[in-house]
Amino acid sequence: MPRDNLNELTAFLAVARERSFTKAAAKLGVSQSALSHTLRALEERLGVRLLTRTTRSVSPTEAGERLVRTIGPRLDEIETELAALSELREKPAGTIRITAGEHSADAILWPALERFLPDYPDIRVEIIVDYSLTDIVAERYDAGVRLGEQVARDMIAVRIGPDMRMAVVGSPAYFATRPKPRTPQDLTDHNCINLRLPTYGGLYAWEFEKAGRELKVRVEGQLVFNTGALRMNAVLAGLGLAYLPEEQVTAHLADGRLLRVLADWCPPFPGYHLYYPSRRQATPAFSLLVDALRHRG
Repeated sequence: MPRDNLNELTAFLAVARERSFTKAAAKLGVSQSALSHTLRALEERLGVRLLTRTTRSVSPTEAGERLVRTIGPRLDEIETELAALSELREKPAGTIRITAGEHSADAILWPALERFLPDYPDIRVEIIVDYSLTDIVAERYDAGVRLGEQVARDMIAVRIGPDMRMAVVGSPAYFATRPKPRTPQDLTDHNCINLRLPTYGGLYAWEFEKAGRELKVRVEGQLVFNTGALRMNAVLAGLGLAYLPEEQVTAHLADGRLLRVLADWCPPFPGYHLYYPSRRQATPAFSLLVDALRHRG
């Protein structure tokens, strides 16, 4: 295949996947005008329109979708094999892209990277914090992080964290004027700090279990956030009850800034796992990072 043809196909895939000339140009390191010229040349050479362009969006035509399905996996395989050649280098190298939630990125990924990266200066890691259940293949991530119970069966899952527990907490000031809930149903009478997740399409229902009985309670309150840090600030300020990972509130429970309720309704559950496609050709850099993240407790 002539080199120009390969460059044109690579450019087309970038635009089709990003659905944006601006994002694709930035990713490829070229100007938007040069990218547009390349795509027009490809369409003229093939004699078929590959992209539908409007002032606000770009999307593949039927022919474009077919080309994405046909050549996308093949070019991805070529890229992976080229990356695997870093094994022949003295030091592992390459970029690893991981999607993860805020808590797993902060509690699991960051401590491991802080130890790992100084030993491998040629390895670059990109972490995208995202609460949605991202399709890592479609979005071209090398791996993702989810709770063990959320990992799809066709993925390889590597345990990277211990079992977890959730905790319902409030400040002493909050409980000074309100009785402590004795059952999850009592939460409907409390001002609760909600979490909005794109995956659930709305507010996250707090999950409980006791003696084999599972409950999901949709709580209400004055505040809704989509990050853990703001929920922590709000509960410490006495503005309501929060449902947070136990590990995040342990220090505040110990110093009395927070009080815990419904602990008997919050049993342990499988913690975080790194997951990636079973057909993925692992580069030396990726294998090293997986080993560094692996939970050995």
